[in-house]
Amino acid sequence: MKNLRIIALFALFFSGAACAGLTVAEQAAKARGLMLFNQYKAAQPELRIAAEGGNAEAQFYLAEDLRKEKQYITTEVYKWYEASAEQGDLYAMIRLGRSNGDLCRTMNNCPSEKKKPEEWLAEATTIAKEKADRGDAESLYIMYELTADRKLLEQSANAGNPVAQYRMAIGDRQGEGFLLPWKRQQSVETWFLASAKGGNPKAMMQLFGIYREKGDLEQARYWVEQAASTGYESGVYNYGYFLAVEPNTLGFTMDKTKGYALISLLKELDGGGAAQVDVEETLPQIAKDMTPKEIEHAIQFAKKWKNEHPPLSFYPEKIEF
Repeated sequence: MKNLRIIALFALFFSGAACAGLTVAEQAAKARGLMLFNQYKAAQPELRIAAEGGNAEAQFYLAEDLRKEKQYITTEVYKWYEASAEQGDLYAMIRLGRSNGDLCRTMNNCPSEKKKPEEWLAEATTIAKEKADRGDAESLYIMYELTADRKLLEQSANAGNPVAQYRMAIGDRQGEGFLLPWKRQQSVETWFLASAKGGNPKAMMQLFGIYREKGDLEQARYWVEQAASTGYESGVYNYGYFLAVEPNTLGFTMDKTKGYALISLLKELDGGGAAQVDVEETLPQIAKDMTPKEIEHAIQFAKKWKNEHPPLSFYPEKIEF
């Protein structure tokens, strides 16, 4: 199973408030741009449409995509971070606030700034603290990341933030906090379960691994299927693999058609990540025992699955703190 990174989850379908002010076409461009960004594909043309329409989230993600491409904060990257930050986006403020060590400063060619990095960081901290003091789960998590105060992480987790819940599980497993040895594993599972129930597919895959190791195959099957249903790349791959290649390992009924269909969907993730290595290795292994008619059925099943489920995603972190 692939190593799981700590992530922040951000859906591909947005509320009306998140897209306020955008035209229908700009909203569609934003949704597609974020989908492509989460698939490690070229997302700038779509994100730029929504960013130019004034959407702060699109401006942040456009800046992120440009920064990753250029490897440092260029004048254009800074412009979009600043536009997003000026609308109150905390993640854009944090990115600007942590730009002191950026390559542009080393090269002495940073863009002109309306505020210094420390001013942006101070503003982000002030806003996040105000919201955190009112119990806002995401702001509590941001304050934890800004201060490293684990009490804030636990408060965010108790307030229902799936990312904080995931981090609590990881921390407990690594020995953080004050827990009796025989209670630590239970705490790990409790936090992963809360995070998974909150929609975090990486927590779902952690539960899949835990229950598989315990021999609770019913729960292992349940959580790998749930992770796949979110569009999470690892969940889709593992669900397809255990249906078509090693069904007895989890107690599945062999289903090469469905397994082939699921893994074939991952061919779409050709913009980055390691998905293609798995596809190229596993798909021929499944196909060699299938008839042309079965493969055609699998192709039709894949189309149906794609229409009925969220887009495939690596669920990358929104920002690395």
